[in-house]
Amino acid sequence: MKETVIKGLNTVLMWNFFFVLISFAWFAIALIGHSFNINLGLNVWYRFWDPLFMPAIGILMAGAILSGLMGWITRKLDTISDRA
Repeated sequence: MKETVIKGLNTVLMWNFFFVLISFAWFAIALIGHSFNINLGLNVWYRFWDPLFMPAIGILMAGAILSGLMGWITRKLDTISDRA
């Protein structure tokens, strides 16, 4: 059960990471286009910032912390069970 939850969390975090990475690439390309007065969707990106990209970044950070915490707890419990 624990392994299934960890595997599912890692899968969701992986897809979320790629979504955030693609969002950043879109932002970078749109910003470069904006500096050359070429419309590459910067206004659309800004429209999606609050409802879509900020929560995705927050989920990615929280998931990374949760994943690290779960790994730390698992290692501690394994160490305790090895001593007994």
